[in-house]
Amino acid sequence: MGPVAGLHLQARPALSENFRVGLLSASAVRRLATGLDLRPTKQRGQNFVTDGNTVRRIVSVAGVRPDDVVLEVGPGLGSLTLGLLEAAAHVVAVEIDPLLAGALPATVAEFAPGRVDALSVVEADALKIITLPYEPTRVVANLPYNVSVPVLLHLLATFPGWHHGLVMVQAEVADRLAAGPGSKTYGIPSVKMSWYAETTRVGTVPPSVFWPVPNVDSGLVSIVRRPTPETTASRAEVFAVVDAAFAQRRKMLRSALAGLAGSSAAATTALEAAGVDPTARGEVLDVIAFARIAEQLAPSA
Repeated sequence: MGPVAGLHLQARPALSENFRVGLLSASAVRRLATGLDLRPTKQRGQNFVTDGNTVRRIVSVAGVRPDDVVLEVGPGLGSLTLGLLEAAAHVVAVEIDPLLAGALPATVAEFAPGRVDALSVVEADALKIITLPYEPTRVVANLPYNVSVPVLLHLLATFPGWHHGLVMVQAEVADRLAAGPGSKTYGIPSVKMSWYAETTRVGTVPPSVFWPVPNVDSGLVSIVRRPTPETTASRAEVFAVVDAAFAQRRKMLRSALAGLAGSSAAATTALEAAGVDPTARGEVLDVIAFARIAEQLAPSA
């Protein structure tokens, strides 16, 4: 089913007893996992939140409103899903694991019986989804560490209706997503995210609130969509320049972009025309500068 154009979902009512939600404790998480004979895997980044205070903190920092349709990726056993159902009009949960996707409605029925109809579960790979039952207005997710960046870029490109988000990712990834030009952690994820949005590191989550306990901290990253840069270059053309610029970080741009331009001399000409020092390195440029370079390297330039 595709996004339902113009569909109006009623805002979540004030929390009466029918809408109160029980959050998952550590013992509840283990009970659910045991019942499913679930063995969390590193391959899918399965680390489940076991602390209700952390869930409520994430929902609060995310600014979820009663009229929001929240897209959650990787709901797992439902820890964050339940907190989102308490705050939003509707939650669309995308889960790649058939076992977890199948079990989530029953968990909601047990812990939030008044909110069963406010949940849509989509069993799919978040990197491949192109339609959803409802158009999301906000994204809130505990993203698997190994796919967090490509998932975010895909969701930003595919579903333009959401303008705010909050994701929990590995601390190192959080730093990269929120880094600015000149930072040691600034790189391809930083630039590509800035094409779509302003990203800000807004908190840290300790390993102790997860099961299994990971060996790294997690970071909270706020995402606020903004207009894409005004440029005659396509997104693909700009991203190709970004990829080439960071392929070998220590290379000057005139050398790093020689392959795209055809030669170092041609790259130098394009960089100078874009107002960029050919001896600079990619980590000092913002997305606007990369767009100017792409304009000069485009076939029609």
